[in-house]
Amino acid sequence: MIDAAGRSQLLAAAREAVSAASRGLPLPEPPVLDGCGVDPGAGVFVTLSSPDGLRGCIGLFKGLRSLGETVVRMAAAAATEDPRFPPVKPSEVDGLSIDISVLGPMTESEPGLVVPGVHGVLVRSGSRSGTLLPQVATEQGWSREELLSHACLKAGLPPGLWRSGPLQVFTYTAEVFGDRQKG
Repeated sequence: MIDAAGRSQLLAAAREAVSAASRGLPLPEPPVLDGCGVDPGAGVFVTLSSPDGLRGCIGLFKGLRSLGETVVRMAAAAATEDPRFPPVKPSEVDGLSIDISVLGPMTESEPGLVVPGVHGVLVRSGSRSGTLLPQVATEQGWSREELLSHACLKAGLPPGLWRSGPLQVFTYTAEVFGDRQKG
């Protein structure tokens, strides 16, 4: 569990990275979190939201050299590299909320063991894969079946493939925190 001071440092660094990336400037130095109790190589996803909804989300399942570096790099990528959205403009930065998801270990699982709101899901079939963070099922009010179907769709696979197809299902947990309360 990351303490309040560590969360604050990571969120400030993520916001600085989003601002710098939106302006084409060098990224800030990552914060150094000593003894935060989280594997420095933990995976991280950074989610950017505007008042209109999702604005960018990028992450890695395996972190870089440090948690701080991974957060800074993923925040910049969420702002400028999510193929679903145009790059964030400098004028948008102050209106964005930032959520950081620090991932726990990933384990192969059976579809029936997936717990919506607790587990993030990664599905893989051949060269296709898709993931949904644990909080997505809660935000959308999805059942296990809906979560697995949407993960398949995100991977470009038939939504029911998780029932009987050639598919691997992996689960993970996440410690999720953000810089603003949502509506």
